[in-house]
Amino acid sequence: MKKDIEIPIVKNVYVAVVKQWNTEYELYDWNAFIINDNDQQIDAVMVVSQGYSTEKKTSKFRHMLGTVAPKSATKIEFIQDKVISFTNEFSVTYFLDNKLFDKKFVFRKNTINEKALQAIPNMTDKGVLVK
Repeated sequence: MKKDIEIPIVKNVYVAVVKQWNTEYELYDWNAFIINDNDQQIDAVMVVSQGYSTEKKTSKFRHMLGTVAPKSATKIEFIQDKVISFTNEFSVTYFLDNKLFDKKFVFRKNTINEKALQAIPNMTDKGVLVK
């Protein structure tokens, strides 16, 4: 029955878009990261990302990240400056304690910007965090 299906709530897993210095090109880049703030690793981590605005949208990107260690961050993808102003969605699926977890993290349009930078768990760089 539908009432018997348990849908676990995602806790201590976030997506952040972080501004980082690129030493090769000597400029700042925006990069998306998955943050595992749990005391256990998460397994079979898969992320589907897409950006869109009223006029345009990006292709869907699928990333198989595998295992993300406890209290760590793993890079998902580089985000071009052209799509920072778009709404950016990251659908994250993973296993923890043999349960499947799924959550969509949405960065609304124009929320990824310099003024929104804050400290990010398990990282030294600042960024924009969605819980």
